[in-house]
Amino acid sequence: QVELVESGGDLVQAGGSLRLSCAASGNILSINVMGWSRQAPGKQREVVATMDKGGRLNYLDSVKGRFTISRDNAKNAFYLQMNSLKPEDTAVYYCHAHITSQLYANNYWGQGTQVTVSS
Repeated sequence: QVELVESGGDLVQAGGSLRLSCAASGNILSINVMGWSRQAPGKQREVVATMDKGGRLNYLDSVKGRFTISRDNAKNAFYLQMNSLKPEDTAVYYCHAHITSQLYANNYWGQGTQVTVSS
């Protein structure tokens, strides 16, 4: 039914930038909350950034001032702009969203995209 497809991960040098994209498809009535999480090998998954449909934002402390979440409602898409990347940002990044579709409201996850930041 509803699917999230993400892209944009890459290998970059420290100090570089990337933009991750997440596109939602299916019978979508509304995207209620959208966000990005990441997981490094051997570490717990952590929420990086979220935005609700009213535009309220939350960021992980370690990415404040460097990462920005944004959305394009017409495309049912949202993004994570990552600037001043550090090696500790290396992880698999997952987009996720709480979406109302037909009679259902559920959490959905993208497939993950690898971000690797070299020194």
